[in-house]
Amino acid sequence: MHPNQIKQWKDQLLDGVTDVFDDNPKASKEPEIDVKSLHAKIGQLMLENDFLEGALNKAGLLPSAKK
Repeated sequence: MHPNQIKQWKDQLLDGVTDVFDDNPKASKEPEIDVKSLHAKIGQLMLENDFLEGALNKAGLLPSAKK
């Protein structure tokens, strides 16, 4: 290890150490999650899957092991 690299790491640690113990972080890197839209998408996909399963059953294209 080169001493300059260790000094850089130490400086980065000292600059960011207050963020580790801060109750209110400055900026979150994770995007805001819209749970409502995710639930709506899950509902839509479940409805589509149920519809397609019914159509395949009627057409006799779904394996009998699935029943």
